Amino acid sequence: MGDDEALLDVVTTVNIACGFHAGDPLIMARTVRLARDRGVGVGAHPGPNDLWGFGRRGVKGEPPEDLATMVAYQVGALRAVAAQEGARVTSVKLHGALSNLAAVDAQLANAVARTLRAVAPDLVWLVPAGSAMVQAAEGEGLRIASEVFADRAYDAQGDLVPRSQPGAVIDDPRTCAERAVRMVLDGAVDSIEGAPVRLRADTVCVHGDTPGAVEAARAVRAALEAAGVEVAPLAVAG
Repeated sequence: MGDDEALLDVVTTVNIACGFHAGDPLIMARTVRLARDRGVGVGAHPGPNDLWGFGRRGVKGEPPEDLATMVAYQVGALRAVAAQEGARVTSVKLHGALSNLAAVDAQLANAVARTLRAVAPDLVWLVPAGSAMVQAAEGEGLRIASEVFADRAYDAQGDLVPRSQPGAVIDDPRTCAERAVRMVLDGAVDSIEGAPVRLRADTVCVHGDTPGAVEAARAVRAALEAAGVEVAPLAVAG
């Protein structure tokens, strides 16, 4: 859905779909190889079972433990593929509707945290800054990286504006870069309503399927480095 190979020349960690919302074993293996050869960190990107909707259709009403088991399944799949390619998975990040729900649903966030503690306690969990996943991860003793989004708008509560609303997706590279620098250096970004929102920024996301994603990622990285920020892959403990 995007120019993944070009993006891998820019990013420091890549979140790889694990077959439920996109990808398949061969795509996963190819992407791992590309990341490995470039020194890019490999992250698992489990999503809901929704190929048709790219994992962005609602998952409300699904039992939290069932969704958490789907996360375990997908993380395990990518770890096996990565091992085959002589690489190591270093992080995990929920995708789409699954992430959006876990960001505000403590029951789901806690179920995923318990599962990750059981099957992948060494991984860094990328969690949306200020979301329910932060507290859930801390409760299970998991390492986290608070994530901010250069190409998505925030509301006044610090949540992502739904993609169905105008202005939710930001595709101007310069705007993405300016927002990223402010979030990293100042810990703040203007909401879609105009009020500033406080956010911790350990990692900055650019979605690969956003129009102009490669140009946006290049602009974000260049702006961060120009501001004196060193970017590096996420690393597992030990």
